[in-house]
Amino acid sequence: MRFAIIGVGFVADMYMTTLKLHPRLELAGAFDRDGERLAKFASFYNTSAFPSLDAVLADKNVACVVNLTNPSSHYEVNKAALLAGKHVYCEKPLAMTYEQAEELTTLAEEKGLQLSSAPCSVLSECAQTMGKAVRENAVGKIRAVYAEMDDGLVHRMPYKKWLNARGVPWPYVDEFEVGCTLEHAGYSLTWLLGFFGPATSVTAFASVQIPDKADGEMSPERSAPDFSVACVQFASGVVARLTCSIIAPHDHALKIYGDEGVLWTPDNWFYRAPVYTRKFIKIRRRMMFSPFKSKRKTLGTHLPVPKYRGASNMDYARGVQEIADAVAENRTGRLSGRFALHATELALAIHYARQGGQQVYTMRSTCDAMEPMPWAR
Repeated sequence: MRFAIIGVGFVADMYMTTLKLHPRLELAGAFDRDGERLAKFASFYNTSAFPSLDAVLADKNVACVVNLTNPSSHYEVNKAALLAGKHVYCEKPLAMTYEQAEELTTLAEEKGLQLSSAPCSVLSECAQTMGKAVRENAVGKIRAVYAEMDDGLVHRMPYKKWLNARGVPWPYVDEFEVGCTLEHAGYSLTWLLGFFGPATSVTAFASVQIPDKADGEMSPERSAPDFSVACVQFASGVVARLTCSIIAPHDHALKIYGDEGVLWTPDNWFYRAPVYTRKFIKIRRRMMFSPFKSKRKTLGTHLPVPKYRGASNMDYARGVQEIADAVAENRTGRLSGRFALHATELALAIHYARQGGQQVYTMRSTCDAMEPMPWAR
């Protein structure tokens, strides 16, 4: 499938790094409003530079648009691409309001187009292994989930020196204005929706603990929450607690508690992270964890994964490949528009909890649990 990238900022290199894992994907070219940045991207990756967004949308050989623009532009670019008859894969969030995200989802359905949103890590070997363990009742009936998405004190790190492969700096002002919830909550939420199906409500709290995270380069009023915590109720009966922050030490663990034990992974950003189980044992009148943990073999070990660090431990292009596969197989993608809408609604509800303090938000959208990858059945 031929696709074009819109927006060639910092994250675009992560997609390009993993594109080589998907030989059936073909990059037709890219567009960016910053002409200099676009020229450097096209030269660095030996690809075409489209003169405008309209030129991308008018190209009949471009089947899919990969939207890597600033979140404030996601809705506008997504809608234009769908109206032009293009499938769309968008970086998170799908849009900045529920109404916009719902409009995009309905439009895609009406036009028979695939619409998906990052993150795609629920398609990873780690997530699929954990999902298989859930389906096999490895720890009995699931009752609760604890998910951590903490990245440490980012504002005290040398973030101004962070550069991607082309030397493009990390867009720290944008990151601090969008906030850690919209940037990171999806990595856990998509897993939970994939395992347990739709959520019915979320009780959330969000706060800005450090107003000035960019050394005076942005207005404190524009700083998004750097701490959030949410309790999610799923229609299946499972409850989950998710914490996002750029305050607490780095922790991306996800733990699933069942009647017979716990199922967990230490890092849900790493596609090949191990998945462990530990069973409960009864000693006299007390229940405690067995001192022995079992390590489940990670599925899909035949798949090639390059060696890189940090967030790039994720195969960013796998979500685009899922769209291509869905189109070729004439089916709804695993990261469907309804799935993306539901995950976006959850993330937005948590993000905007700052405006009303602690609140119970009743979900308006729904989705199905995810069909496992063929190698994870």
